[in-house]
Amino acid sequence: MSPWGAGTASAGGGATSDHEDLAGAPGAETEPDARYTLANERTFLAWNRTALALVIAGLGIVQLLPPFPGVPWGRHVLGIPLIAFGAMVGVVAYRELRRNQTAMRRGQPLPRSPLPRVLAVMITGIAVLAAVILLISAVR
Repeated sequence: MSPWGAGTASAGGGATSDHEDLAGAPGAETEPDARYTLANERTFLAWNRTALALVIAGLGIVQLLPPFPGVPWGRHVLGIPLIAFGAMVGVVAYRELRRNQTAMRRGQPLPRSPLPRVLAVMITGIAVLAAVILLISAVR
């Protein structure tokens, strides 16, 4: 007997139980192995640390970075999108936590996350924007 219940864990994150007749029913849910649930929660917390870092970076840019010579709006153009994106990452991370947990309970494959791609695009965009602001500042 498993310490997480009567069933044993499957590789897909679902758990088998004494209720085998319900496993094939459409929409039937079983409690996944606790290790998968905890891994899902750790992923959620990692995304929230990323969201917090984005918000803090945005605030730091807006409040602590010296103004760019000739580009007084430069700090806000760089910082505000980071703050907004950090807020969005926190919300999407929670949505993904719920989607992943539901998929595990139903024994379905985990849905693909858009967050890594969106994060890469956003960080690249901010880096390009920062380079443009620095070049404008250097020219003025």
